[in-house]
Amino acid sequence: MGHSVALNFADGKTFFISVHEDELLLNAAIRQGINLPLDCREGVCGTCQGQCETGIYEQEYVDEDALSERDLVERKILACQTRVKSNAAFYFDHNSEICNAGETQKIATKVTQVELVSETTAILHVDASASAKQLEFLPGQYARLQIPETDDWRSYSFANRPNQTNQLQFLIRLLPDGVMSNYLRERCQVGQTILMEAPLGSFYLREVARPLVFIAGGTGLSAFLGMLDNIAEQANAPAIQLYYGVNQETDLCEQSRLQGYAERLPNFNYQPIVTQASETWAGKTGYIHEHLDQEQLAEQPFDIYLCGPPPMIEAVKGWLDGQALDNYRLYSEKFLQSNTAGH
Repeated sequence: MGHSVALNFADGKTFFISVHEDELLLNAAIRQGINLPLDCREGVCGTCQGQCETGIYEQEYVDEDALSERDLVERKILACQTRVKSNAAFYFDHNSEICNAGETQKIATKVTQVELVSETTAILHVDASASAKQLEFLPGQYARLQIPETDDWRSYSFANRPNQTNQLQFLIRLLPDGVMSNYLRERCQVGQTILMEAPLGSFYLREVARPLVFIAGGTGLSAFLGMLDNIAEQANAPAIQLYYGVNQETDLCEQSRLQGYAERLPNFNYQPIVTQASETWAGKTGYIHEHLDQEQLAEQPFDIYLCGPPPMIEAVKGWLDGQALDNYRLYSEKFLQSNTAGH
């Protein structure tokens, strides 16, 4: 019986391989055409070093000059000495081109629905069941979509977890004059073909072992919907705090879905924050970093994930630096909200 293993690289490309029971990770990768860098194959040189982001594994001999005690604690591995014991994900700090790994999948999908979920946001539903097998991606990753009748591609985070029927969702901001926005408003019809390249991105859910802080700006919420779908299927989920910031309250979307997570996850707390609130808005206003609680965050180690416009990302990072907190791991995904950007 084998395991499904994701190999993620510094250029954002991810390739899924099958690893046989008791097979070395390096051998499994090479068997499937991904030539990870190698030299000694004996756990000494460190050439095939990576890091386990999720999953269970065992390592055979690892020389102390190849990986230090701290490296081992941080779950760094040598592929030539690693045997995976569960589905897993590994990150390698070099481009996939070094491995002659080829291209990510390009799949023809069919539009099944365009759902307007706020004045400025739509959910594009597509059917990727033309793929011969279940599309694999890590919660939080994204796909590139080619806008029909153009040569333009745009990038959007998956808004759901992988599933056997390959039914996919993408949360898309409707810009005044965006290429994808105009297509969705003017020409999109059920049954149309959209070419998709996936999976892509180094922003994805790591091993869930500590309290989580999710910070979403606008349609950056999409990546977190996929993550929450995944966590909701797990037992003993940790405490999760989601901050969701938008310009106006009419930009808020997927409110019933977020409430559903609160009902399924007993330690899930959700805070919508509106920058330009109307007089009738009774919730939190301003910017997300203004509502973070230093005392609460200092209580125990946590993982913080940020997805949204660059100003929001930089504001939160600046706030964290100013609090002298050193008990967290931070993962972020920036996107530009313009006619040439994704999300």
